[in-house]
Amino acid sequence: MISFILIILTSLFFAGIIIRTKSITSGRKGPGIFQPVKDVIRLFKKGVVYSKTTSFIFQVAPSVYFASVIMAILIIPMGQYKGFISFEGDFVFFAYILGIGKFFSIISALDTGSSFGGMGASREALFSMLAEPAFFILMGSLALLTGHTSFQEIFASLHFGSYISYILGLLATFVLVMITMVENSRMPIDDPKTHLELTMVHEVMILDNSGFDLGMILYTTNLKFAMYGALIANLFMGSFPLYLTIPIFFGIQILFAIAVGILESFMARFRMNHNAQYILALSSVSLLIFFGVLLMLGRFK
Repeated sequence: MISFILIILTSLFFAGIIIRTKSITSGRKGPGIFQPVKDVIRLFKKGVVYSKTTSFIFQVAPSVYFASVIMAILIIPMGQYKGFISFEGDFVFFAYILGIGKFFSIISALDTGSSFGGMGASREALFSMLAEPAFFILMGSLALLTGHTSFQEIFASLHFGSYISYILGLLATFVLVMITMVENSRMPIDDPKTHLELTMVHEVMILDNSGFDLGMILYTTNLKFAMYGALIANLFMGSFPLYLTIPIFFGIQILFAIAVGILESFMARFRMNHNAQYILALSSVSLLIFFGVLLMLGRFK
């Protein structure tokens, strides 16, 4: 439960640090760090409007999306401390419980009957499908390197002691950061501030949501950022005692949020037809990690 509590705490300021970083880099004062949370709380106090063309799927999708992310967070370990849910092969469960939430988000956008919603849903499905192999190749490589198949045992057994291992750690961090950007429809895949429907991905899927449902979706996005940041932090925490892992955890989360803000400040969004090629290239980087693991284990002769 330690990781769960820390991820919840991180989600309260993660999006605020991103926005604050973007404000500083553009020479603006910008809102406070907790402004995104205040916006979510304001939405929680508002009522929800449902279109007559939607069914019960549109009404339950935000709750399923939120519940899937909460369930995934319960699997995340904290260094040598297991997550609330931990078992052999739990990273597979992690990926597919998030897939359930993504599925309901997609069919919810289709349920509105909007052509824009269907367009965004198809892009979301494509990008998630292309990012999935990169995640599984990465986690499979780490499982092969450590000899374990659960998040906690993989991360607790992961040690960096050679030049190859440092390179693999940097590549793994890059892959997880880019998967995070894809899963949250951020730069360079999508611009979260655009209002041009022809280029929107995630934003066009939630145009018909309002009030409490919209607040839940926005807060779930903050949770997903903190969740993937926790995975990145676990790469470097190893089996340190708790009084060291907590500062490392928050330090990496803050650095991750600042890096996202800088990336979105100085990098332009890709053209829509280049996104699929870019996301698929992440699998190639994961394959480099796989070959590096084989090299470390002496499998090349």
